[in-house]
Amino acid sequence: MPHDILLPCAALVGLTGLVWLRAVYERIAESRARGIAPQSLAFSRDTARILKNTQALDNFTNLFEFPVLFYVLCLAMVATGMGTVVHVAAAWVFVGLRVVHSLIHITYNRVLHRFVAWMLSAAWLFAMWGGFVFELVLHRA
Repeated sequence: MPHDILLPCAALVGLTGLVWLRAVYERIAESRARGIAPQSLAFSRDTARILKNTQALDNFTNLFEFPVLFYVLCLAMVATGMGTVVHVAAAWVFVGLRVVHSLIHITYNRVLHRFVAWMLSAAWLFAMWGGFVFELVLHRA
């Protein structure tokens, strides 16, 4: 069913929500522990300068970069009726790679490990887009 492709989208939204909750918790906890006035965090450049623990917040922001292309792709698949079992499986792989990236980012944050997960997820997403466009062209011929 083409609509099954929306399940990985929902899972990625769930991941985004969990990362958001962690970012809010960490910001409030650090602000209270260090006596940081909320108004001093009014601008993102100040937040990065003042707060020491911004990994979850950085990851939350990152979840609105490449994943936007994923959401668009999934909606395009629904609109064209092209959400096959293969597409759904590929979407779950992308979500899994994003989960790995987020876990690395918000825990031990080893840049090389995070970069590998990021690159794999980006390459996978572009391959998914390539397959989708290829199928669109085939169906038009």
